[in-house]
Amino acid sequence: MKSYGIKFLLLTILACLLVGLYLSYGTYGNWSFALALRGKKLLAFILVAILTTVSTITFQTLTQNKFLTPGILGIDQLYVLVQTGLFFLLGGVSLLAEKSTGLFLLNIILMAGLSVVFIIFFLGKSGKDLFTLLLVGMVASNLFSSISTFLQVLMDPNEYDLLQGQLFASFSNVSSHHLVISTGLLLIIVGFFWHFTPELDALHLGVDLAVNLGISVAFLQKLLLFFIAAATGIATALVGPTIFLGFVITTISYEVFPRDNHRQLFVGASLIAVIFLVGGQFLLEQVFGLKTTISILIQFIGGLFFIIKIILERKKG
Repeated sequence: MKSYGIKFLLLTILACLLVGLYLSYGTYGNWSFALALRGKKLLAFILVAILTTVSTITFQTLTQNKFLTPGILGIDQLYVLVQTGLFFLLGGVSLLAEKSTGLFLLNIILMAGLSVVFIIFFLGKSGKDLFTLLLVGMVASNLFSSISTFLQVLMDPNEYDLLQGQLFASFSNVSSHHLVISTGLLLIIVGFFWHFTPELDALHLGVDLAVNLGISVAFLQKLLLFFIAAATGIATALVGPTIFLGFVITTISYEVFPRDNHRQLFVGASLIAVIFLVGGQFLLEQVFGLKTTISILIQFIGGLFFIIKIILERKKG
């Protein structure tokens, strides 16, 4: 217990140092400039870090699989389809100029609503059809991707260029109104996850043991899947798809903190995610001169990490 306290302390100090460095480096004492531009981006990093890691850890506990992320439900591809459809019907220039709160909420409602439909129709009353639900999510993801590709082929080349910029995760153009709404929703969602951490600890030991302990696994799966979809939808609608971020952070967190204590995992993984995002953005801005984006860095490291993880697990087997 003492060693975990030291780990939390070290991670908190490192996260605070990086946040201070990111906000103050190169500002020459002009704090209003730093808070206006970098403070907004920093809040987006923290929100995405918490939402992505907490939802991914919960999803992997429900599925008993350390390789799966909520993206398998087709949420990311639905975001791409919604953005492509809006650009196709309304035009990219007018859509980017507007950036209304209504469109932001529409994205969240559509992504969470799709998951609710899947849960109601495919999970079943017993809760034993979880992998049927995941299979349907994979098929739906391919369907959304095919429709998006079809619409992009028909699109004007200029509109297509604008759309590609929108489909990459970006922390630079986040609206202040969207941050306020996301912060309120995050507090509600993370509060629910935190409340159910004892049940998640029991579920980590196995479904049968959790049932013997008096936990209604079917109800827990449906409820938590809805909040996982909502958390993923908010993070995606806020900055765009961040494929592999949850997988990388949770894999590192499992090596640092025990998997059977979800409260420690949630806090520790969120700190690691903040360090990863803020440190990565600092390097990109101050060392590499913005020659690439944080989303490309996440995809590159995440893809490499995923392959290495599969090879190591195969050797263990």
